[in-house]
Amino acid sequence: MSVREPAAYPSRIVCLTEETTEALYLLGEERRIVGISGFTVRPPRARKEKPRVSAFTSAKLDRIVALEPDLVLGFSDLQADIGAELIRRGIEVHVFNQRSIADILRMLRTLGGMVGCESRMSTLVAELEAGLDAIRAMAARLPRRPRVYFEEWDEPQISAIRWVSELLGVAGGDDVFPELATQSLGRDRIVADPLEVVRRAPDLIFGSWCGKKFNPRAVAARPGWQDLPAVRDGELHEVKSSIILQPGPAALTDGVRELHRVISRWALRGEPR
Repeated sequence: MSVREPAAYPSRIVCLTEETTEALYLLGEERRIVGISGFTVRPPRARKEKPRVSAFTSAKLDRIVALEPDLVLGFSDLQADIGAELIRRGIEVHVFNQRSIADILRMLRTLGGMVGCESRMSTLVAELEAGLDAIRAMAARLPRRPRVYFEEWDEPQISAIRWVSELLGVAGGDDVFPELATQSLGRDRIVADPLEVVRRAPDLIFGSWCGKKFNPRAVAARPGWQDLPAVRDGELHEVKSSIILQPGPAALTDGVRELHRVISRWALRGEPR
């Protein structure tokens, strides 16, 4: 490995998940990125410009080392083993663990400080907060709020993580499993009894199966689910995981807007024009 003079801020960054890649592009700091996750789709140009060096729970460690990064950014306990091995190889690693809207905004502010772009990041965060406030205000004017079941995975059935549950509230709906949303790990958000969904009678069902295509027919055919209001009324909707399960700018923009679009249509159904 060649020896380089240290820069004032990281100049060769590997992003193991999409949200930090998107944030750096939004700041105009994409030149710093030398490697990205293979799951990155935002922004689309990143896949054309940057080498893909990781999945989510695995990574091409030798390739990452060869890129000579001065910072590797990861997310959550699921990337702990990757981070630990890179640390053992002498690479600086920071693993974020944002689980709520407030956490996402704090993560972005921290990232801005790490790359010396506090002012630009503060502007971006303010824009994101203003966008959320605008949707919250529109949702407050809706004539009714739906009960919503958000399914993150189907086998086993995993309900919404905290930031998704909070965004449902911003968009004008009420998560039917708010007590599970506070659990950070997927295994702790498993709906142990599928008939509990029936008892909570959601008006809307959103599915975002971590990159696997949502199958509304399969959901509607689950035993005992036929009389659910959402199933009876055909209110089963896919939200792409890239815009809602990415704990970064995507969820706070395109993700919450998609939730609000569907919720608004449901809330206004039957209302006089």
